[in-house]
Amino acid sequence: MTVDGRKIVIITKDDQSKPDVSRAVLAEAYQDDKADIAVGTTSSAATVADLPVAEENKKILIVEPAVADQITGSRWNRYVFRTGRNSSQEAIASAVAIGGPGVTVATLAQDYAFGRDGIDAFKEALKKTGASLAAEEYVPVNTTDFTAVGQRLFDALKDKPGRKIIYVIWGGNADPLSKLQDMNPKRFGIGISAPGVNFSWMAAFKQLPGMEGATSYYYDIPKNPINDWLIAEHRKRFNSPPDFFTAGGFAAASAVVAAVTKAKSTDAESLIATMEGLEFDTPKGKMVFRREDHQALQSMYHFRVRVDPTLPWG
Repeated sequence: MTVDGRKIVIITKDDQSKPDVSRAVLAEAYQDDKADIAVGTTSSAATVADLPVAEENKKILIVEPAVADQITGSRWNRYVFRTGRNSSQEAIASAVAIGGPGVTVATLAQDYAFGRDGIDAFKEALKKTGASLAAEEYVPVNTTDFTAVGQRLFDALKDKPGRKIIYVIWGGNADPLSKLQDMNPKRFGIGISAPGVNFSWMAAFKQLPGMEGATSYYYDIPKNPINDWLIAEHRKRFNSPPDFFTAGGFAAASAVVAAVTKAKSTDAESLIATMEGLEFDTPKGKMVFRREDHQALQSMYHFRVRVDPTLPWG
């Protein structure tokens, strides 16, 4: 727990995924706790609220795992770096994985920055594959009943020729994939696709053998020494393989260590100069911070679901 001869001190704050709370605890970390670097947060809405706090305090904020494009787009400032994948990276990879001539897609997402940014990016990427878009549906973040929206999606797709897919972007505890699958879309020749995220989300994949999509990380995909070490250590300590967000946390830590080691400083200006264009190793392999917006360029993966009876997820 040292870097460049200095002891690493970690302070944890709970922002409860609330933008006002997130702003307050980040300001407290910078001002009262004298944090040099902040890492977070989970919610895109909370992270958007955090961006001006980093700028006001002239301190580095590494974003992981919030994905909304505006974080390193319209709302960005020079103190913000992101190791997490953004909506466009996920959307482009998903469009490449499922799009193509003769494919018709309808989308379902939550009605806030994460969902809207994700679908906007997906639509742009989908155009380049030759696929067509039949409908977009946005529902409240806390939706649990998908009957009505599912029927609207089925109606938009059922009479279309060729391959028909409902593409779902979701964050949180609800399970739209299982709910939609329970409505039997196969009777209309409709399939489902969604990005691979964490194990709890992928539990629904057990009902969707053969489903294809894109993911930022699944422990069995990357082949490199860091990922091998992470898997072995995680199994040793927690008796399970590392999950999606675990790899993201590792990537953020790798960026911190690489930046401070190279800059030999935690001064924000020194770190910015060092981190722009910085390459660093992660469980996914090499990442690099793009100079113009500080988004980490990284590998994405096309997957097909296989059901393994020994695992609680697909």
